[in-house]
Amino acid sequence: MKTFSRRNFIGNAVATGAGLAVLPRTGFAGTAETGKPYTILTGSVDSKPALLGGAKGHPESFSGWPVTDLREAKALTDVLHSGTWGRLNGKVSAGFEAEYAKMLGVKHSLAVSSGTSALYTMLGTIGIGPGDEVIIPVYTFVATYNVVVLNYALPVFVDTDPESFQIDAGKIEQAITKQTRVLMPVHIGGSPFDVDRILAIGQKHNIPVIEDACQAHLAEWKGKKVGSFGLGGAFSFQSSKNLNCAEGGAITSNDSDFIKNCYGFHNQGQGGVTTAYTPGEGTRATNLRLTEFQSALLLAQMTRLEQQARKRSENAAYLSRLFNDIPGIAPAKLYEGTTNSAYHLYMFRYDKSHFEGLSRARFIEALRAEGIPCDSGYGQMNKNAYVTALAKNRHYLKIYGEKVMKQWLERNQCPQNDLLTSEHSLWFFQTMLLGDKTDMEQIADAIRKIQKYAGELKK
Repeated sequence: MKTFSRRNFIGNAVATGAGLAVLPRTGFAGTAETGKPYTILTGSVDSKPALLGGAKGHPESFSGWPVTDLREAKALTDVLHSGTWGRLNGKVSAGFEAEYAKMLGVKHSLAVSSGTSALYTMLGTIGIGPGDEVIIPVYTFVATYNVVVLNYALPVFVDTDPESFQIDAGKIEQAITKQTRVLMPVHIGGSPFDVDRILAIGQKHNIPVIEDACQAHLAEWKGKKVGSFGLGGAFSFQSSKNLNCAEGGAITSNDSDFIKNCYGFHNQGQGGVTTAYTPGEGTRATNLRLTEFQSALLLAQMTRLEQQARKRSENAAYLSRLFNDIPGIAPAKLYEGTTNSAYHLYMFRYDKSHFEGLSRARFIEALRAEGIPCDSGYGQMNKNAYVTALAKNRHYLKIYGEKVMKQWLERNQCPQNDLLTSEHSLWFFQTMLLGDKTDMEQIADAIRKIQKYAGELKK
């Protein structure tokens, strides 16, 4: 079964763009921003797809990543020359935490070594362990699963809402048992999950909600930043992310006691030297600290974050309006409470019945040939051999027994996700939304061209 990572995708995107010749842009005139079809002036849809010998629909490469200038160079050299590189004796990480908390509108932020570390720290802080169950979406990056099994708890998968690609909130309650300790939904692709509904479920059953917001920098629900709703939120600063320092992460929370205990867990159970945080309770902890170098990079990168977020949102809205006029292409639904998506991923569905039965794989191949990176995205994690092998893990068999692990496999059926990921799901990456409207128009035109010649491409 195919596995896929966001890190591989950005590499593929860069590789695709690297070989493109820099040619003059083709002119377009359009009124898609008003919701009306735009006018194609070049006749590019009438030309053949690149796979059939035509010219590339998007001849220029998309924006590079990360975006840097002298701000990053100064940030790094300032830390270098300070002689204080670790957070325990430094001030840069604490400064980043204060600025990030302010930007997200939360009381506290704690910098950690990765988004995975942020999730792991929070689960460790609240004492997740053998015998506990954690509810997670099946459509997510594997780190969401890994942090659960690192604590020897059982990950319980919930099916996907195929229209939004998010966890289906309507199926969460039926997955809750007496052993359920945490709800850990994911703002997948940077778009908020159904926040109000899931928070209500957590309150009803007295189960804390941890937001996996690793892809969702500056995403908003009813005007409030994600990562501020649950007991805690996790963010990732890995190199593909909208805010990045190569590897890094953060925990956000409005609960002072919780963040203090998170600090202790990520710092070997000890209090800080230059912070007011005290050691966390309990006897489990590790070292997941962020360095001053990474915090300095983040502060420099944050100076562009809001402007880049606006650009992605503008281009995504424009692209969605263009896509709404293409039969068989459906942008992922945003829930009603969404006031901003981070668009770490631009997710959409493909219906081959509107493309003369052209397979999704062939559609992707044709789109890439046009100079437009595209991928089918995440797969069926509940059926992945890496995950199903947990049922035979000797530690899990000791803890839960063969019968329980067999039942666990049977519980994790997700038919809607199976259908979405096997036939319909597609992705564009966030860097593709940092261009201009011409880029969006060329993407839409390339798809129209593929649709027109789908019969020939199928052969």
